[in-house]
Amino acid sequence: MAQRETSGVTVAEVAHRLGVAPATLRTWDRRYGLGPSSHEAGEHRRYSEEDLARIALMRRLVVSGVPAQQAAALAKSAQVSVDEPLPLPEFHDREDVVAAIVRALDGIDSGFVEALIRREIVAHGIVQTWNEILVPALILIGRRWEETGSGIEIEHLFSEIVKRVMRDCANEIETPRNPKPVLLASIGEEHHCLAIHALAAALAEENIATHFLGARTPVEAIAQVMRKTHPPVIFLWAQLSKNADYSALTELPPLRPAPRLLLGGPGWQADRVSGATVVDNLLEACELVGSTIGK
Repeated sequence: MAQRETSGVTVAEVAHRLGVAPATLRTWDRRYGLGPSSHEAGEHRRYSEEDLARIALMRRLVVSGVPAQQAAALAKSAQVSVDEPLPLPEFHDREDVVAAIVRALDGIDSGFVEALIRREIVAHGIVQTWNEILVPALILIGRRWEETGSGIEIEHLFSEIVKRVMRDCANEIETPRNPKPVLLASIGEEHHCLAIHALAAALAEENIATHFLGARTPVEAIAQVMRKTHPPVIFLWAQLSKNADYSALTELPPLRPAPRLLLGGPGWQADRVSGATVVDNLLEACELVGSTIGK
């Protein structure tokens, strides 16, 4: 006698897929009626794909800070589709967005974090999203790591998500207003480069093309690219003071016309700089690059 095929997803499978404890799933089912919608005699109850979408929405809402009872009501009434991305919750202020991102990172919900960042960028642009959302979230994550020694994986996950989003934004440029791209790099042994990913994306919003050399770029490599491309602006990032190589500023090749040299990051000390401009923030960097290139 052929065995009867069963369809749907078990509690254990839902827990594994979404990162929700089986006990939590049973609580949501018992307390809020948010559980499997079908049951065959003699079989354990199983979640349909639509059930799974509602549970995923419930989890996303709870992670974003919505009280469980309200989240359950929203998940049960929402028009969910297994073929469409989950809707994102609305937030009343920027602090709520930052808190939701940190909670989602703790739950390893990278899809939620990425979707939320992309929505913020569409609504408010790169600079505002960087200043009001991404930097505060990075500070919170970094502070927790310094105080507790835990969460380094969260910082790495968040950095990779931000890099991916910023790369996509930088690649959207179609008709750059500068025929010779701006050169961006982290100087010497500096391995931090998240800020220059943000700068490349913010410049792309202004139709300014860049050459992105990334982290730990030797002075010799910067010099070679300068000779080949004659960039109108060079931006060098130093997060840590030990990586701010002031001697490099005199070792860069002389070009005609001379490119404008901008230095970003807390590693640089303005009183030790000659022949370059130290910028304090992303907006200032964008404005100086834009004014140098012109319309």
